[in-house]
Amino acid sequence: MSYWPLIGILVVVIGFALRFNPLMVVVVAAITTGLLGGLDFLAVVEALGKAFNDNRYISVTWIILPVIGLLERYGLQQRARALIESVHGATMGRLLVIYLGFRQVTAALGMKDIGGHPQTVRPLVAPMAEAAAQNTHGELSEEDNEKVKGMAAATDNVGLFFGEDIFFAIASILLIQGVFESSGYPLTPLELSVWAIPTAICAFFIHGGRLMAFERRLGQSATGGQASKGDDA
Repeated sequence: MSYWPLIGILVVVIGFALRFNPLMVVVVAAITTGLLGGLDFLAVVEALGKAFNDNRYISVTWIILPVIGLLERYGLQQRARALIESVHGATMGRLLVIYLGFRQVTAALGMKDIGGHPQTVRPLVAPMAEAAAQNTHGELSEEDNEKVKGMAAATDNVGLFFGEDIFFAIASILLIQGVFESSGYPLTPLELSVWAIPTAICAFFIHGGRLMAFERRLGQSATGGQASKGDDA
């Protein structure tokens, strides 16, 4: 068995580490893998074109973006913030841990598009997390606000990434099954899905711990800022 095609993985890692355009990185990695796998250039391009043509329905999801834009124009983010501000005891950490669990469970059931950055994180989750953090710790600095938004986006990523592999009909599970089968290890998609559950549980507790640690750092930052203002006075 030739391991040269695995260089495509290295191309992806290096490209993402250097923050190149993700689409360009994936295309270059695909071409590299195809050429090292023994295909000629035209065959690789043909495979890429076929994959794009077979999945062109994916562009239908862009139709939802104007709807989200209209909702934001008429105050969706403000309503989300007001809702959280009215809930006693709501904290940024608890809110994002709940969303993490929700994202993992729904992804595990195959509903991976029920959340996401454009349709859920930006208009709802991030503003609610900001409001909860300000309720608990007072006015945040611009840097801390950006960190809260980043944590909201990261929570969606972790929940989806480690939840979707539990759903045995997802493309990633079928890809893993194909790789194992070609290497002489016949496994069913259900067997692979079951072994994804411990990983998802670990991801929930690890990222949940990160969220609560970040909550504590926000509290310390706010306390330090108030003490500094008192000293100046």
